[in-house]
Amino acid sequence: QVQLVESGGGSVQAGGSLRLSCAASVGNFIGSCMGWFRQAPGKEREEVAAIDSDHTTNYAESVKGRFTISRDNAKNMLYLEMNNLKPEDSAMYYCSAEIGSGGPVVPFYRCFFNYWGQGAQVTVSS
Repeated sequence: QVQLVESGGGSVQAGGSLRLSCAASVGNFIGSCMGWFRQAPGKEREEVAAIDSDHTTNYAESVKGRFTISRDNAKNMLYLEMNNLKPEDSAMYYCSAEIGSGGPVVPFYRCFFNYWGQGAQVTVSS
């Protein structure tokens, strides 16, 4: 059973930093493409960052230079380091994984994400 559990969300002022973590119970974490998405109230879910099994990464234009995605395969952990946060970064952030080919998928980068965590709230005040 796939389980993705996010942690590390919170409230910060603009210009501050947060680090999100995702503990992944995935049979083949090493071979899985992982990513972060976010959704603000009244808006559609949007991609934030992705990291493939070879550690290559891809970022949404809005977060390039400020966010860094990384993974620790030994611990089955995914991270998102967020710096210079802006009020428009406020959203629920979701850890996601590409596991097999079942279910509805959301394509981003070269991955097709089909599993999601429950989310971690990030709030940035001006």
